[in-house]
Amino acid sequence: MHGTKKDIKRNLTLFFIDGMLFMPAMTFIAIATVIPFFLNYLGASTFQVALSASSAFICTFMAQPLFGSIASRTRLMAKTFGWILVMQRLIFLIFALSIPFFAVNPPLLVWMFLCFWGVFNIFVGSYSVFFTPLLLKLLPPEKRGAMRGIGFAIGSLLGVGIAALIPVIINRIVFPYNFVIIFATGSILLLCDATLFLLMREHKDVEPRIPLSIIQYIKGIPSSIREDALFRAMIILCTFLVIANALLPYYTLYAIEVFSATESHIATLTALAVISAAVSHIVFGLIVDRYGPVPTSIIAACLVTLAGILALSTNSLYFLYAAWILANLGNTCYIITMSLLLDKVTSSAKLPLYVGVLTTISLALSSAVLLLLAPVLENIGFTLLFVVVLTCGGASLAVNLLVFRKHLARRQAMLREEAL
Repeated sequence: MHGTKKDIKRNLTLFFIDGMLFMPAMTFIAIATVIPFFLNYLGASTFQVALSASSAFICTFMAQPLFGSIASRTRLMAKTFGWILVMQRLIFLIFALSIPFFAVNPPLLVWMFLCFWGVFNIFVGSYSVFFTPLLLKLLPPEKRGAMRGIGFAIGSLLGVGIAALIPVIINRIVFPYNFVIIFATGSILLLCDATLFLLMREHKDVEPRIPLSIIQYIKGIPSSIREDALFRAMIILCTFLVIANALLPYYTLYAIEVFSATESHIATLTALAVISAAVSHIVFGLIVDRYGPVPTSIIAACLVTLAGILALSTNSLYFLYAAWILANLGNTCYIITMSLLLDKVTSSAKLPLYVGVLTTISLALSSAVLLLLAPVLENIGFTLLFVVVLTCGGASLAVNLLVFRKHLARRQAMLREEAL
């Protein structure tokens, strides 16, 4: 099913390198730290910062049916995905190199960034519907967590050094060339990462995917939710976690607004995020290989819940750092878990549809929460932010323990009966 031993080894190596490149690249283009600081430097409003964060969800939501349809019909998913990524990253590199031409007009540069960032995030709509099926198709279950986790951990440790460089670049290189270097370097690393998918060896599907047009894809969304109680429960528990994870940029804005965070504080937040990612990719990668994705999904909810409790417990920058670490651990744990959890919910034939439905719903709702919170936080303060985080973590945990696990046990019992 997964190809020859040589193919598996080659693809595993490429997934390993993917983590080593992707994490440092996204340290330069970090939506939770660097981008809010860039926009704040240009005098952007809280709404514009929220728009930059929510565009990752809104644009992904809009593009999901298109990429879901493409994923269901393409014969070579890795090659198609690779070229989509090349196009995405070239477009953002063009923006990075054009920053000096618009820097004389900061308000215009803010809107230029939001436009290019929106285009970048339209292509993000391809990530889940391509990456998840590829991971499940090319790697056997026992090799999906630990090795990839080590690759992402190494990339995260490289990101720590990059995080330390970012304030140096901002302070020692004159604006706007400091941000040109930051965003362009991240884009080039992402371009290198995109080529890895062009090099993967892909075999024919044992169970052919169900080809869907965009209209069929959209029509399949309500039926997949209505007919599958287990999938409904997964959507709910995942959506609460996605909402909590989507609020990470507000942690940075909170640090800037309440504690007057400077470049060094932003660098600390960035470093803590990448160190957390390094640790969690290894630890949760080993856990998911050994115990499966269900226990790790529970851990993700617990970490998010603890982050909300800790941030609410005191008005301290150091407690915010601790909450930030827990929130990032929970975010990474969710990322590792989600794709593997889907493998227990649906067949490979329906995977592009199911992963698209899950991503579409969770991103749509998280985008709405992100945008609605912007004016509220600006007017009444950031306490509500951590109330929402705590609520989301607790709700995800409750749904997981009380609903999802019950339906999963029924599904597994039914499958065992059919096998007999």
